[in-house]
Amino acid sequence: MSEVNGINQEIPAGANARADAIPAQSDLDRKINQLFPGVVVRKDLVKAVKGNAIVPSYVLEYLLGQYAASDDEATIQAGIGTVRKILADHYVNRNQSELVKSTIRERGRHRIIDKVTATLNEKDDVYHAEFANLGIKSVIVESATIKAHPKLLVGGVWCICDIEYFHSNDARVVPWILGSIKPIQLSNFDFEGYLTARGEFTTEEWMDLLVQSIGFNPDLFGHRAKLIQLVRLIPFVERNYNLVELGPKGTGKSHIFSEFSPHGMLISGGEVTVPKLFVNNANGRLGLVGYWDVVAFDEFAGKKKRTDKALVDIMKNYMANKSFSRGVETLGAEASMVFVGNTSHTVPYMLKHSDLFDELPESYHDSAYLDRLHHYIPGWEVDTIRGEMFSNGYGFVVDYIAEVLKSMRSMDYSDRYQRHFTLSSDISTRDRDSIHKTFSGLMKILYPHEESTPEEIEEILRFAIEGRKRVKDQILRIDSTMADVKFGYLDKVGTWHPVSTLEEDEYPAYYYREGSKGAETEKPAGNPTVGGVAATAEDSQLPATKAIAEDLLFEGHREFQENQRGVSFETLLAPYLHGATQITIIDPYIRQFHQTRNLMELIECIAVTKEAADEVDIKLITSENTEGEDKLRKQYELLLKLQQGASVGGINVDVNFDGSIHDRSILTDTGWRILLGRGLDIFQYVTGDAFDLASRLQEFRQVKAFGITYIRENK
Repeated sequence: MSEVNGINQEIPAGANARADAIPAQSDLDRKINQLFPGVVVRKDLVKAVKGNAIVPSYVLEYLLGQYAASDDEATIQAGIGTVRKILADHYVNRNQSELVKSTIRERGRHRIIDKVTATLNEKDDVYHAEFANLGIKSVIVESATIKAHPKLLVGGVWCICDIEYFHSNDARVVPWILGSIKPIQLSNFDFEGYLTARGEFTTEEWMDLLVQSIGFNPDLFGHRAKLIQLVRLIPFVERNYNLVELGPKGTGKSHIFSEFSPHGMLISGGEVTVPKLFVNNANGRLGLVGYWDVVAFDEFAGKKKRTDKALVDIMKNYMANKSFSRGVETLGAEASMVFVGNTSHTVPYMLKHSDLFDELPESYHDSAYLDRLHHYIPGWEVDTIRGEMFSNGYGFVVDYIAEVLKSMRSMDYSDRYQRHFTLSSDISTRDRDSIHKTFSGLMKILYPHEESTPEEIEEILRFAIEGRKRVKDQILRIDSTMADVKFGYLDKVGTWHPVSTLEEDEYPAYYYREGSKGAETEKPAGNPTVGGVAATAEDSQLPATKAIAEDLLFEGHREFQENQRGVSFETLLAPYLHGATQITIIDPYIRQFHQTRNLMELIECIAVTKEAADEVDIKLITSENTEGEDKLRKQYELLLKLQQGASVGGINVDVNFDGSIHDRSILTDTGWRILLGRGLDIFQYVTGDAFDLASRLQEFRQVKAFGITYIRENK
């Protein structure tokens, strides 16, 4: 082990060299291109070609998939050029519609890319098409075209069309003629090839591929955060799936439903009517649920929003029975329903004053409606979308993965857990069906080849149970007549595994309201701690200077879930370090800025709790960055700054490098040994924004999943 005190003197020669080359393609990207040639595309290319074209991403990726689905840079650049030319020549910008009309007139025929909607003209018994950007109407469409593409009648479809022009002296004759029409979506794919290729990826690699396909950089998402993103795909792969997501603005709740698939329709919550959604009884025409796989309601929240009671009643019946009435006839449909909306309060505020459905319009804040929801995505766990979160790696061309998911809607994977686990007998039929649908959807997304370990199956089962429990626990607050449920499962040896929601662990004082049914339910271990003592909402606000009595300090192991908030070094570590004058910190990964910042924040906690006249010696044992001289130099610079900053507060940091260490721990001269499962690197990414509370206060950050063990070696 080499001891380094003058870190600034140990910078290796040649460390000034910097690499300005384009980052090399990752191993995962190479694997993706090898196993899925022709159906993957680099995700940053969409921005490169979009320009001012107001079109969904799947339209652009359809074109990129035709011309730039390669890992060869020359092919990619040529493909980008081709797609840009196609958009320039054929995409119709609304402010250039008259120019395009003139082009069609002068040439007699011209190909365009536009959104096309068809209607039936009952008077003349013909179908008419309307072109959204071109601004022309009443273009005659053949009945065969409508039969082949019925979605033209409900919401419209982006298409590549040949438009002809022929003027007539008869003013009643529209001069525009539809020569040909081709909806923008994949015509066929090899499903068996998809399953075979899936088997070549690990679970983490496959999750990263799917997250990149959505458009995000998986390196900036924890495992649970990736699962939450993938739950948004379940409505596309599971029939009649009812999903709700409420959370802060700007977290991308509606993105997937507007950009990801040609089989989904996103509509504003205020635009919903019975004829538009279900059926127009005046003419018998089916609404959106009859034609689309997914109907998503944007901006669904809002207490004061006016709602149609008849619509709510029909929707409740459809969500429960998968059917609705057209006069005396009962019709079935397979469309999944998604409800997304913004919250205006924090989770603890909602738990203290109302419930997690508090933002919904009054007519939907009803236990009968809410009980039909299969899963509640906790939108407050999802990061606000930032520029660096978008991926420049390879992912599926979205119309390819959209067709894969669509092809699996008729499959049922809901019983795949039963070889290993049994749901609680306390769970009702409706709760069980909800858990089954979420479990089936995630299995189809993650393990379509049906190769998974018991541990992987258990993870998905727990996640499915948690999402339904979040729904049911809030219903119990609204309707006291609802039966309480004990959510959990048994393994094959009969061990009971209770399941809790993350907010249940974070805010137990607010979650279990006195007098409510939920207050009597099982409270799983693993709650946030103050000095290792189980925390309450009030305890989590303890100031750093408050020392916890020695005999109250917890001894044993604690687990923290990914995305949990309310955790800080003040409560997690500082009480155990109070009074120590010699502290040894062993962590091999104090290398990058955020890791060094975490250590500095721990030093800050020590500085504000010790006596001003005392000094504390910290011995840091870490390992050198082996990823290149430039990164090693940066590590040295960061540690030197940390030493200098700590010395101002009477804390002396001695840095030692040891390449053989792996375990992480803290030892004090007061007799405590603290085993750190993942070292001090417990927090997820935070911005450097001075106006972001998470950048200033650890309690507002989300954590990675980690464990910590407190051992008192002498008293």
